[in-house]
Amino acid sequence: MNNQRTLLIITLFIAATMGLSAESDWPQFRGLHGGVAADNPSLPDHWEPDENIVWSLAVPGRAWSSPIVFDNHVFVMSVVNTSGVETPLKPLSQYQSRSFDGPMTGADLETPPVPLRWVLYDVDFATGAIRWERTLHTARPSSKHEKNSYASETPVTDGERVYAYLGYVGLFAFDLDGTQLWHTPMDTRETREGWGSASSPVVHGNRLFLVNDNLEQSFVAAYDTATGTEIWRVNREEASNWSTPFIWEHELRTEIVTTGTGGVRSYNLDGELLWELTGMSSIHVATPFTQHGLLYINSGYTADSNRPVYAIRPGASGDISLVPGTTRNEYVAWSHPTLGSYNPSALVYGDYHYTLLDRGFLICYDARTGEEVYSRQRISRGGTLFTASPWAYNGKIFAISEDGDTYVIKAGPEFELLGVNPLNEWTLATPAIASGSLIVRTVSSLYRIADM
Repeated sequence: MNNQRTLLIITLFIAATMGLSAESDWPQFRGLHGGVAADNPSLPDHWEPDENIVWSLAVPGRAWSSPIVFDNHVFVMSVVNTSGVETPLKPLSQYQSRSFDGPMTGADLETPPVPLRWVLYDVDFATGAIRWERTLHTARPSSKHEKNSYASETPVTDGERVYAYLGYVGLFAFDLDGTQLWHTPMDTRETREGWGSASSPVVHGNRLFLVNDNLEQSFVAAYDTATGTEIWRVNREEASNWSTPFIWEHELRTEIVTTGTGGVRSYNLDGELLWELTGMSSIHVATPFTQHGLLYINSGYTADSNRPVYAIRPGASGDISLVPGTTRNEYVAWSHPTLGSYNPSALVYGDYHYTLLDRGFLICYDARTGEEVYSRQRISRGGTLFTASPWAYNGKIFAISEDGDTYVIKAGPEFELLGVNPLNEWTLATPAIASGSLIVRTVSSLYRIADM
């Protein structure tokens, strides 16, 4: 009996270890679970520039691409000024959310008068040393939104290759030793007001999927991961959007969910339209995700009166748009017309759906029913802004502001601000979480943070 019990304990331990191992990587934007990481006592609750920092790396250049992690590799993209001198940053108090077409006196991230170099870095997870760097492209860029960067697309990895996408240059694939395997060029497409691109690629099996929504011809496409060959492309009736597609795997099928101003569209792995849902805000950024068997859609441009959240059941077909005056139907489990946020994607952790508004408010609803748990709670001091998406682990919600301050909030039905962790650097990139560490990218540095 004791031997059987010992064997059972060992079996459960191995199973638990394998489960944790599966959580040790963060292979894409927001990870595999929409910003939620497995609980781990090594994950930090508190940090400062001189506390709980395992290492920090000054990353050449600037970009808002998020870091990703596989095994001992941290991949991150950047854009380096070929003159060797980066344009000085202006104070955050002078920052304006707008586009620009040429040099502006005193502006940070202005259109540079010299070419830029787009670079993919492989950073050693253990030491923070740059293992290799590869130049993807060198050119003088066009204009962009002041809140965007020239490389906001996050790379993705399947553990065999790492894939980088630049909306106006194309797709690149490297093995983990830094050997370029292929490059699929793409034409530059005009975007709204010259705001640039930001949608990241996703991978499933032997296919890489991406969405390019622009003012000329929007499309969703699939590419062979081994060769970069385009397998299929489907045109979309969309203008510019900046949302990353989502691979929704559920008991009925696997879907490629795309979101945009024109609506939500879901495709099968061969590019056939499965279902669609209209009723989004007029500018769309946030990325879908799944929890509790539901798909969560968040669309909340601040100037619109319609800023909806939808929770979708699996198995839909055709047009599942809501009839005016209703909040649910056969496939829309629940919805709310003004719960959406603009730049940060939403978060479901435990039983609750959290909306982080750009201006520093957190809202909590029941994730399964859509019932309000608590209304707007201010989390930030002095009206600081939030662009990065929130994340969660160990019973806490984390939200990093553009000032580089991470607000730590107790998860659950009652709002409680537990603390604020400063890094004192401008931050718009969403962090990665892997192997008991938090990987944070600021305007100038990459940090590995863990409870030390």
